[in-house]
Amino acid sequence: MSAISRRSMITRGLAAAAGLSGLAIAERVADRYGLVPPDRGGIYGPGATLTYAAQRLLTRHSLAREFSRSQISNPPFANEIAPLGDHFNRLQAESFKDWRLSIEGLVAQPASLSLDEVRRFPASRQITEIACEEGWSYVAEWIGTPLVDVLRAAGIMPQARYVVYFSIQGNWRDSVDMADAGHPQTLLAYAMNDADLPVAFGGPLRLRVPRQLGYKSVKFINRIVVTDSLKQFVSPEGEYSWYAGI
Repeated sequence: MSAISRRSMITRGLAAAAGLSGLAIAERVADRYGLVPPDRGGIYGPGATLTYAAQRLLTRHSLAREFSRSQISNPPFANEIAPLGDHFNRLQAESFKDWRLSIEGLVAQPASLSLDEVRRFPASRQITEIACEEGWSYVAEWIGTPLVDVLRAAGIMPQARYVVYFSIQGNWRDSVDMADAGHPQTLLAYAMNDADLPVAFGGPLRLRVPRQLGYKSVKFINRIVVTDSLKQFVSPEGEYSWYAGI
């Protein structure tokens, strides 16, 4: 059976289950095909599962909308950030020359990369909108390294299912599945609008996930863990869904 016909069959099964017997049965169909998000529990679990499964089946390879240069926001909106502490301030004072990005977990070759080493990977540019769950948005050009290139260089192991990424900003972290981790628009962004990424926008390095709401594009990234389970990682979203596809 081809991948397209298999996706069509699963999608029809999800729709039929949701329409005829409720979300709980649709969730079981999704579970059978490994299309269940890690926050499946609770009252909203079945709905979250149906949303995630449907989007993964229908839009797995879709691209976020890209804009023209004339549509770049001037100025872009910078939301307030808490003080980042003495360690960050020392790194910033030295132009982030000692900033490191560690790659750990289910990879054959764990690594600790400087910003210069991240920049040596092939660069990608995109003019995309960052949309916050609080209602504001802006369009900017993001320049960076596709996350998938860094992961491939480290040697992703076959059992990998998620990528967890950590910020130097307190205990902030988030995660995506391998579909978004491997998507060409998911960037380790180090520049914005033809300049180094400003601290107000997550510099020196942030993850840019344009197919999801803004809270998935975590700022000040300094650690990435490839894993087969999120059980050991406490979700930071609070009231927000783990999957925030748009």
